[in-house]
Amino acid sequence: MNTHYPELLRRHKLNPILTADDWPYPVHSVFNPGATLLPDGTTLLLCRAEDRRGHSHLCAARSANGLDGWQIDAEPTFMPEPEHFPEEAWGIEDPRITYIPELERYAVVYTAYTREGPGVALALTDDFRQFERYGLIMPPDDKDATLLPHRIGDYWALIHRPISDPSAHTGAHIWISYSADLRHWGSQKQMLKARRGGWWDANKIGLSPPPIETPQGWLMLYHGVRQNAAGCLYRVGLALFDLRTPEHCLQRGDEWIFGPEEPYERVGDVGYAVFPCGYTIAPDCDTIHLYYGAADTSICLATGSIRAMLAWLEQHNEQ
Repeated sequence: MNTHYPELLRRHKLNPILTADDWPYPVHSVFNPGATLLPDGTTLLLCRAEDRRGHSHLCAARSANGLDGWQIDAEPTFMPEPEHFPEEAWGIEDPRITYIPELERYAVVYTAYTREGPGVALALTDDFRQFERYGLIMPPDDKDATLLPHRIGDYWALIHRPISDPSAHTGAHIWISYSADLRHWGSQKQMLKARRGGWWDANKIGLSPPPIETPQGWLMLYHGVRQNAAGCLYRVGLALFDLRTPEHCLQRGDEWIFGPEEPYERVGDVGYAVFPCGYTIAPDCDTIHLYYGAADTSICLATGSIRAMLAWLEQHNEQ
């Protein structure tokens, strides 16, 4: 008798792979990194680093194998600039990185913590040293955002998670918006609605890393937040969306696939939280290296198969 759930994501034995102790300057914690492969094969993580004020900035860490031997920038890579971008007054957080072939640059979509709450901001770079800031592109409260790597028809597509009125308790859902110029966004459509009741992803969901483009559709890893008597549980599930109309959900998993189990995921500044913001894909076009924040305290790595995730969705489709 098989009494175990399938293991779609396997934790690396060296977890956590990065902590504040690895940093070349004082930080309180490091977590929730965006990730990408550079042209020479180097893995770059753009890590969220939080200071003792509670404000965050972004710092790049580079590794030849994506596991160890990290070369961390000697000073912050991407600092808030509230004097020019007042929406960054309380820091910048949780980047997602997408390479945009049309622009020959990387899009970094991040949370700018304004005095009115979190909003979505965009910057472009080709070297992760110089950045062209676009500023706030979605006002508060909005976060958990990324760009798709190419236009859908004539328009760029932004996935994000707005909350129009937190006091209304109507839930937090995943939306998509479109733009001709990356600055002005409209045609908003709901992509994925948080379930109600006793589900693992009831009431509050959000995008985790950028969706993966596959022949079957856009494969999304998303997080669900379950409230219980002890607090919040952050776990990860799967959904699949149409390639040409990405607001159309094709499949949605009925169970979560990855949740906090290890001590470093259960104990920290925000306990019982796994929060992926980035991944790299191996040359076999199937193996995914998922980088995630653990308990808002450290950075960890899990490895899985894209094909196995798609097959799992076929069997666990709740749509």
